[in-house]
Amino acid sequence: MFLARRLVLAHFWVAFVAFLGAIVLGEWQMYMRSPLTAWINNPEHYYRSVTAHGTVMAYVLPTLVAMGFGYAITELALKRPLIGLRWAWAGFWLVVIGTAMAAVTMALGKASLLYTFYPPMIGSPFYYLGVVIVVVGSWIWVALMGVNLLAWKRDNPGATVPLAMFGNVAGAYLWAWTSLGAALELLIQVLPASLGLTDTINAGLARVFFSWTLHAIVYFWLIPAYVAFYTIVPRAIGGRLYSDTMARVAFALFLVFSMPIGIHHLFADPQVGAGFKFVHATMTAMVSVPTLLTVFTIVASVEIAGRLRGGTGLFGWLRTLPWDNPIMLAVTFSFIMLGFGGAGGIINMSYQLNESIHNTQWITGHFHLIFAGAIVIMYMVVAYDLWPQLTHCMPLPQGLMRLQLWLWFVGMLVLSLPWHLVGLLGMPRRMAYYDYTHPALHPQAWTVVASTFGGLAMVISAIIFVWILARAQLRGGGAAVPAPYSFSTPVHPGLRAPVALNGLGLWVAMMIGLTVVNYGYPIAQLALLKDAYVPVVPVGSR
Repeated sequence: MFLARRLVLAHFWVAFVAFLGAIVLGEWQMYMRSPLTAWINNPEHYYRSVTAHGTVMAYVLPTLVAMGFGYAITELALKRPLIGLRWAWAGFWLVVIGTAMAAVTMALGKASLLYTFYPPMIGSPFYYLGVVIVVVGSWIWVALMGVNLLAWKRDNPGATVPLAMFGNVAGAYLWAWTSLGAALELLIQVLPASLGLTDTINAGLARVFFSWTLHAIVYFWLIPAYVAFYTIVPRAIGGRLYSDTMARVAFALFLVFSMPIGIHHLFADPQVGAGFKFVHATMTAMVSVPTLLTVFTIVASVEIAGRLRGGTGLFGWLRTLPWDNPIMLAVTFSFIMLGFGGAGGIINMSYQLNESIHNTQWITGHFHLIFAGAIVIMYMVVAYDLWPQLTHCMPLPQGLMRLQLWLWFVGMLVLSLPWHLVGLLGMPRRMAYYDYTHPALHPQAWTVVASTFGGLAMVISAIIFVWILARAQLRGGGAAVPAPYSFSTPVHPGLRAPVALNGLGLWVAMMIGLTVVNYGYPIAQLALLKDAYVPVVPVGSR
């Protein structure tokens, strides 16, 4: 029996409702920046919107999806009730309270900082406290994932940890460690300044602390999508997982390579030495390895599905794939967007090439393709796949699901590809408006209009997505008893996982060690600089 159904549904619904609001804000921003309307009277309203959009998309949506999916995996993969259900509810309510606290502060214009909240600009302490409460709530989830895995291993000595749980706990441990950077920045530096306890702040040190979180958080966002790649997609399309071992290697490598890379976001910061910028750039290149392993493994798994359906020849299996299956469409779209976004990331990690696109719309296009494109579309797959288990609803409407996924995919490409073009031309990001009547900018006006219509397609897609889930739950909740849930079966079931890949201790130790090596000296160096402090700038005084 799926005892945590209500808990998982609560996480998903708060996540998706917040997501719907955030994507509407994103579309409003595109419209206000376009030549389709007059400039906004008060740019402060624009930056409030950007802050809310980014905060929900970067922190609230992925955290709640990871938590809800993690609780579902714990019961469905381990086949036992969740240990600590009351604690799980406490963590959920902390996330909700923290989100509400931050949202009200943003709406009042007291925290128009953008989701990166870089000092010396300082907002209301209630915004920062809200973010901290969200993180504390998520740490309860991290603890529960570890407790449930250890309890299962104690009761099943020598057994292979189910792949879904292995990836889930890897994501939890990655989040616990990467969120520590932003937590240190907030608690040690930003909150004291926000509370008026100090009127100066070490901005360079704060940016290094945040870089600890800034890029590794992408892989926290990504791991639920990768769990879906490995444990949902092959089964959903009638295939087999090509390699369980390869999947475990990918999750382990994400732990090792995700952390010591964040300083590549600080290439333009003079406070950080060139040596550590080079080290972090090199480590950033290494994080492509688990993604390349994943692409190979999932394409091989998809080929198995095509050949099981009668496909022959070198590429004949492509024609036999279930292209009418929404999950088949979703994984295809996700890989295409991951390819475009990843190619942009190679430019970002290069010290020389980054100079051409630093702080331009190219960056916006890159991370939207990765997160809102490749990752969020797999969050939708997770919801679609689990919904019958969570609500006992009738089968979801396949045609409407396909339409929703197509709109998301096409909308994302129309939204983000023009950003890459104008980024190369030097268009800065995070600007409330541009004067498209100026002869130098007029030829670029069409790109923002195109992005506005791409965003509109995504808004429609998001509305359809939420409507499908709500309609299924309201009309069919409890009407159908779903078949027992199963994750994907590997080609060679029953094989024992290598000892190093049946636990996470080794990989967590390597993650912590590499982080200390790659961040220890820059943090110590900046902390000891007496002339590194600058006056704080309260929101509204800029």
